[in-house]
Amino acid sequence: MMTWRKAIENQFFIHNDSWNNVVSIVPEDGKWLDYLFDEDETVPQGEAFTIWTKTRIYFPVFSENQEYCESISRDPDNKVTRHLG
Repeated sequence: MMTWRKAIENQFFIHNDSWNNVVSIVPEDGKWLDYLFDEDETVPQGEAFTIWTKTRIYFPVFSENQEYCESISRDPDNKVTRHLG
């Protein structure tokens, strides 16, 4: 079982980011962050979201029966974004 909080914090760690850097989050009601869901299902179960920090944008991805969090830079960084989904 997974929560978006755990998945997002894993991405924060990878990108040296944190909740302190969050500029905007939707849905604003953060209760969805701690809802448990099975990330290994045939259809997405986690809540849709977008989080903007000072440096990145975080969002949910569903690919090959796996649901997880990914992110891209907020600003042009001359890095390509790999195919998702």
